[in-house]
Parts: sequence; C-alpha cells; structure tokens
Amino acid sequence: MALVVTQHVPASSSMSVSHGPAGVGAARRRMRSELRESGTSETIIEDAVLILSELLSNSWRHARPLDEREQIRASWSRDDDGALTISVTDGGGPTRPRPSSPSVTARGGRGLTIITSLARAWGVRETPATGAVTVWAVLPALAA
Repeated sequence: MALVVTQHVPASSSMSVSHGPAGVGAARRRMRSELRESGTSETIIEDAVLILSELLSNSWRHARPLDEREQIRASWSRDDDGALTISVTDGGGPTRPRPSSPSVTARGGRGLTIITSLARAWGVRETPATGAVTVWAVLPALAA
C-alpha cells in the first residue's frame, strides 16, 4: 500500500497590491508560486503570468487605485473544468479597456491584443455603486 501525501492549494487567490510597478512583481511571484504548487503546466503558468502583468500594467497606467492606500486587487481562480480566470480590479479611469492597433514603432498599446491571443475570453465588469472596474481573462485548461 502506497502512502499518498497531498498538499492543499487554494482553487482561488486574491491579493491587494500597490498601484504601480512593485505591485506587478509581487502579484507575478505569488501567482507563479501558487500555480506551480497546484501542478499547473508551465505553459499555462507563463500565459497566466503574462496576462496578469498586462492587466496590472494597464490598471497602473490608465486607472485609479481602489482606495487611499493606493491599492488594486488581483485575483485568479479555477472553475470546475480547470479553466483559469485572472482578474484585476481598480478604481476605474476616464476610458474603458479596448484593443488598439498601435504602429510598429509605438512603445505600447499591445497588451489587450496579447491577452486576446492567449485567452479564451476577456471582458470588463463595472460596479457603478463604487466606481470599481474589473478586467478579466479566462485561460482554457490544459493537461499538466
């Protein structure tokens, strides 16, 4: 009889991060660690970390923080089929996220195009009562 040891890894995670570059790095490290611990394939981990980075960077550049502590919220969760939903919630800004077509020499503007190419779906959810805006993306499940 073999002894099997299992480690509980949460099916979802949420964290407050600073509204700026330091928050991007902290969230990337935590996501990478948690997904590895759960046995997620490296392909999904790399795509998920890239999507999270793009969502956090867009929030930092184009939106306000959620509160006076200059925080935004990053989260990720798995559904019953194993798909991974990644989301970032901030205080909103003057525009809503939409893909653009930057010139070849443009320094930015490709984030949502990258997300569109990697994710099964993405979208924007607004909470009018608080002004919060959540941008989310869903990565399909792949075998480890």
